[in-house]
Amino acid sequence: MKYTIKDFRADFPNDKTCLDFIFNNRYPKGLSCPKCDKTAFHAVEGRRSYACACGFQVYPTEGTIFHKSSTPLTLWFHAIFLMSQSKNGIAAKELQRHLGVTYKCAWRIAKQIRLLMSPDGGPLGGLEIIEADETYVGGVRRGKRGRGAEGKTPVFGVVERKGHVKTQVVPNVRMVTLMPLIQAMVPPNAVITTDESNSYNKVKSLGHLHETVRHGKGEYARGDVHTNTIEGFWSQFKRSVHGTFHAVSPKHLQTYLNEFSFRYNHRGQNLPRVMFSRVATLLPKVS
Repeated sequence: MKYTIKDFRADFPNDKTCLDFIFNNRYPKGLSCPKCDKTAFHAVEGRRSYACACGFQVYPTEGTIFHKSSTPLTLWFHAIFLMSQSKNGIAAKELQRHLGVTYKCAWRIAKQIRLLMSPDGGPLGGLEIIEADETYVGGVRRGKRGRGAEGKTPVFGVVERKGHVKTQVVPNVRMVTLMPLIQAMVPPNAVITTDESNSYNKVKSLGHLHETVRHGKGEYARGDVHTNTIEGFWSQFKRSVHGTFHAVSPKHLQTYLNEFSFRYNHRGQNLPRVMFSRVATLLPKVS
């Protein structure tokens, strides 16, 4: 069953329901008052706080993306709803139109929500073949394409087929840069497929079975040996950057990669309701 804007508005009709949601997610086992040890807290009218009968108050938005923000929580939650289900992302200008806020406010909201989509640490699961590849992100320019192209930012990624993806902005795509990333992102003894770039010549020395597809000779798949999955992810990301955001600065590129990686990694759950709930449960982790 799809989770529509109608469902969303029924779940979060006002700021109180949003605040209750944050409070319950932040304190799933309840909260004991540090002054009187009671667990009965009630919402304070007109404030983003809950109070104990003894007068002690707690602010559940403290230390979250909502901290010190005067924007109504319903608008924040609406933005989370939109960004968690928009396959191609949503530009700050469009978010401004949806929410009825200033562009500066919309841009900050989007930036903060992307922080919620930061990846968890640790390597991929490694249950399937893992593909590794690098690409360059930036505007269309004359001159050299691919490696060494001017004005573009190199990024690296690994993806397990039918699984998750991890992406990282890198200073360059040299072997000395990529090998430590592969070691951190890929579990030991995994099968890795790459193109014929010399940057991957020492993959076997890390303990992996390394298969190569020769793009330079017109080979794009040899049985299970290909990098089509990660290249498909790059293609979707670049189309979205060009079509939705038009341009992304190198300074903020990693947060956009995190956003698209987050949605990719939860595509199997594919219901916006699940996606929204997943994003919302990360709220207390961001300061």
